[in-house]
Amino acid sequence: MRRSEQLFRAVTDRVVEQPRRIVAVCLLLTLCFAPGMALLEAEAGSDQFVDDIPEADALDRVNEQFDPAFGDEEPTTQLIQQDGNVLDRRGLLAMLETAERLEERDELRVQDVSAPAVQVARELDPEAETLEEQRKAVERASPDEIDDAVESAGEDPAFATLLGEDYNEEAGSASASLGIVSHEFPAETDLQAVQLEAETVAERSQGDVVVFGGGVVDAEFGGVIFDSLTIVVPAALAVILGLLAYAYRDPFDFVLGGIALLMTVVWTFGFTGYAGIPFSDMLIAVPVLLLAIGIDFGIHTVNRYREERVEGVAPVPAMRVSLRQLIVAYTVIAGSTIIGFLANLVSDLGPLREFGIVAGIGILFTLVIFVGFLPAAKLEIDRWRASTDYQIPEFGTRPLGSADSVLGRVLPALSVPSRHAPGVFLVIVLLLTAGAAGYGAGVDTTFDDEDFLPPSEEPSYVQHFPGPMQPGEYTVTETIDFLSENFETGEDDTITIYVEQRMTDDTAIQSLERAERDPPDTFLETNGQARTESITDPIDGYAVENPEFGTLVENSALDDGPPSRNLDLIYDELRASEFAPFTNEYLAEDNRATRIVYEVQSDADDEAITADAREVADRYRGSAIATGEIVVFQAVADEIFESAIQSLAAALGLSAIFLVVLFGLFLGRPSLGLVTLIPVIVAIATLTASMRFADIPFNALTATILAITIGLGVDYTVHVTHRFHDEYEATNDVDAAVRTTLQGTGGALTGTMLTTALGTGVLVLAITPLLGQFGLLTALSIVLAYLAALAVLPTALVVWVALVDGRRDLLLFG
Repeated sequence: MRRSEQLFRAVTDRVVEQPRRIVAVCLLLTLCFAPGMALLEAEAGSDQFVDDIPEADALDRVNEQFDPAFGDEEPTTQLIQQDGNVLDRRGLLAMLETAERLEERDELRVQDVSAPAVQVARELDPEAETLEEQRKAVERASPDEIDDAVESAGEDPAFATLLGEDYNEEAGSASASLGIVSHEFPAETDLQAVQLEAETVAERSQGDVVVFGGGVVDAEFGGVIFDSLTIVVPAALAVILGLLAYAYRDPFDFVLGGIALLMTVVWTFGFTGYAGIPFSDMLIAVPVLLLAIGIDFGIHTVNRYREERVEGVAPVPAMRVSLRQLIVAYTVIAGSTIIGFLANLVSDLGPLREFGIVAGIGILFTLVIFVGFLPAAKLEIDRWRASTDYQIPEFGTRPLGSADSVLGRVLPALSVPSRHAPGVFLVIVLLLTAGAAGYGAGVDTTFDDEDFLPPSEEPSYVQHFPGPMQPGEYTVTETIDFLSENFETGEDDTITIYVEQRMTDDTAIQSLERAERDPPDTFLETNGQARTESITDPIDGYAVENPEFGTLVENSALDDGPPSRNLDLIYDELRASEFAPFTNEYLAEDNRATRIVYEVQSDADDEAITADAREVADRYRGSAIATGEIVVFQAVADEIFESAIQSLAAALGLSAIFLVVLFGLFLGRPSLGLVTLIPVIVAIATLTASMRFADIPFNALTATILAITIGLGVDYTVHVTHRFHDEYEATNDVDAAVRTTLQGTGGALTGTMLTTALGTGVLVLAITPLLGQFGLLTALSIVLAYLAALAVLPTALVVWVALVDGRRDLLLFG
């Protein structure tokens, strides 16, 4: 007897001989893990994905070293106003009254307000310093005086930057304006709470003024996940519990299965809380995975036990036989799946690595619970039912897929290819798989803030949900769209090159100009020069305004080129002038770093823009890196795709090695490990082809779908392979082995597939598209893994028998 077989026998004997002790230990561990769930902290939004991304690190250095265009480094809140004309009396008063109400709230610590209404009020009354005085100045002014004040304020170029793009200088009108509220807070202040309070104040004020800022966005990032789960969890539970009730057809088994599933979630997320791993968007996939594998293990355990019981075997021997057979399959499934998920550790993205760790630990816990707790508890319940004096009615005892059931008659039809030219069928499947893989390789990859937000319009079906399931009101997506349509924010149409070099070197400014020549196709240009904003702009601007400074610049240049001498003096003069804020936007305080902002085509592809930005960065001397929102998000998208492919390759490779080793140790048939992976590859290729066909990209959450497909695919195929091997070894009859496997194991897999596919498929009801796509793909991956396991694997196993056992007659005639 192999040592591995001895170990499995020992574990099985311990479970069936000491079930009460096993149940007690598992319940005690559940009580220990439960407090850890209270330690879980949520982490939502796109920021969690940009850690350790070089382009994001560069953007952080840019934000740290250069002054922003608006305000200082203190947190700011934006007031977005929409009106027929924000520059008439009613529009000006709406903005000023809202700002004044914010200022009156001491907890908001308003330090300053910049807005067109403030500038107009100061034109009306230069002595008006407070918001109250400015409001009164507008109230007492005549319409003509307001028009004159708007005209005077319009002479300042900064005035138009806070007005919508439809601003008409001659008419003195605009339909939108932007106010910037700066606060003075201690470092530990919760900006989210502040801006939500400001939002409440604005809603109670006159006029259509909306509060926007990082705190509001973060609140909606977290709220949309909670509201989505509030909708989909009850729906998923209703579907899963309903189908489990049918699969078990026994209230005692149903309750035991539910308790075991709950324990896997408590153990996993209790551990996650103790480990300090935040609950991110990607970890939403973990409960889905645990439910899928837990449901599979539970149904298989009860189903296999019932197969023995209907033959008249007593409970303890029946569980011993069932568990000895299933524990091998469960161990192979858990081991290979854990390895598959730990392959995510090769990723440079922290959330993907954390997903791999939590998923791997969760599957290990699932193995322990469904090998230990469920069989032991099942035995104790059956013993109690047999010994109690109460009359307990008989419930469902037949296994799924029994010969006289509908499934038992339908599933064997899948054996037709295995009996008629299986070799030809398998070759055709592999060729189609290769084609699907080639097509699926072109699936797109995206990453954007809006992936984490609800759509700008709620789906119509949300209106039919009961009150407790109604989601909150979300405005961020609509606000972002409004800002991009009405204001020249510039962020979406620019990229930044961050350069670390001594900007006082003689060639520093010249190197900037050389890099701007002959820009790539996605960059905007004028006369062969890229359109940029850089340190040369304040130099040129101040040279025009101050002739003495202009002479210094001219004398510092050679051959009518940019200045190449006295650069330290030039920078000192700039910082001593009114151009100091402008200078600090592009030059670091120690003159050792600079940034250059390039304008790019708004309709160009982000991938092309990023590639061109990196090519331009290579032109600079010193250490230069392309950054900005476009480049950072594209870098994350590239990393998501690269991580998905690397994880897929690592998971398949490690799973193949693991399966070969385990099938060699447990069954003496190492080649079965490779055969078992064939349907998994078929499912993955078909899934990626389906994603491309349906135009569903890899994103922050769907990047996990390949790992999930491997996990579920290995789960299903190991069950089929192991059952086939046992039946074939017992009878030496290939047809009988295939038929019994399809009826017995196939029936259990059908229950598992329907329960998990429909249960996870309800995620399409989530109000955030990210979760909806994930639910759809998860359900599809489950169905594909199921079909591949039952339609392709039996044929592959017949071909394996023909090649390994020398029965070549099976290849053509079955």
